[in-house]
Amino acid sequence: MRLFALLFIPIAVSGQRAATFEGRPATALANEKVELLTLNQGGAFASLVLKDDPGKMNPMWNPIALARMTNGPSRFGSSLGHFVCVDGFGPTSKEEAAAGFQGHGEAHRQPWELIADTRDGKTQSVTFRAHLPLVQEMLTRRIELVDGEQVVYVDSTLESELAFDRPINWAEHATIGYPFLAPGKTVVDASVGRCKTRPYENPPGKHRLVSDEPFVYPSAPLKGGGKVDLRSIPDAPDSMDHSGCVFDPARRLGFVTAINLEHRLMLGYLVRREEYPWLQEWMNYPSNLALARGLEFGTQPFDVSRRQTVELGKLFDTPAFRWLPAKSKIGTRFLMFYTRVPAGFLQVDDVKQENGELIITDKKSGRTIRLAASLPL
Repeated sequence: MRLFALLFIPIAVSGQRAATFEGRPATALANEKVELLTLNQGGAFASLVLKDDPGKMNPMWNPIALARMTNGPSRFGSSLGHFVCVDGFGPTSKEEAAAGFQGHGEAHRQPWELIADTRDGKTQSVTFRAHLPLVQEMLTRRIELVDGEQVVYVDSTLESELAFDRPINWAEHATIGYPFLAPGKTVVDASVGRCKTRPYENPPGKHRLVSDEPFVYPSAPLKGGGKVDLRSIPDAPDSMDHSGCVFDPARRLGFVTAINLEHRLMLGYLVRREEYPWLQEWMNYPSNLALARGLEFGTQPFDVSRRQTVELGKLFDTPAFRWLPAKSKIGTRFLMFYTRVPAGFLQVDDVKQENGELIITDKKSGRTIRLAASLPL
């Protein structure tokens, strides 16, 4: 009888399973609230959906689907959804390019090996590892999901294989896209103030904003005079701009959120400012509605070369790169959440984590959203 009882003890198993996204192998991590798909090649968070959403709206940027929609080619390769740019964020120097180093670093092009799939009580996790051969670094990323929560926790470690200290570039290229990102229907809020438009010489494409100009978010200077509210997506999109903003130095945790007001859905991130002091917004608004907006939190204000960030040093008294010591590791941790918002909830003034909850506030409407978030940040 004792042996019989042991055989029938229920064993908790992880919600991880093999999946595909746009024909690419992926790993699904799910609970009863949300499902996240992570690509096995490059580690991008390609899809995040609410399990009870009949439309299964995915806020993440999908350039493959947008290319189908516009009958054009997809020119972004392994870049989609939320991918990590490490070690590198932006273009390379001519010498780096000649050595085979490409823009936005190696991590989003490398195979990600699934090295752990575990459950500890209510918490399930998967851990990936990617070797970055050109910069001689190892990236390890653990993704956690707690039963009953619609919050994803992401913990990463970058290890140097070299015997000298080096400046590194690291950004989370979190990107939302159409149809979640829609003209007149989507708004973006963040705990930022001091910002600057990206400097351009002979800028490509159609830029609305003045080059290399400081401003206070969300009111940015227009080339034609006046200012524009960057929270909103233009009703007649036909432009592409970048802004770099420093997360509020008075806060330990910074936030950035995007709300689709029509579908009343919100994607958000809460990050440690000491690890990700900057938010770059890539506002790619072509007239064919293949829209993308990067909510890119990282170590530098703009996606420019390593040499340029080191030469910049600081902006707004905030460092523009991070050191990776010799034969050592550095880490980061952030969380992302996806939720419905109540009617009348139109903006985000604050996101904080207290007593095992995320508390998301719209002061104008007086409405507050509370989400279970039991793991500390």
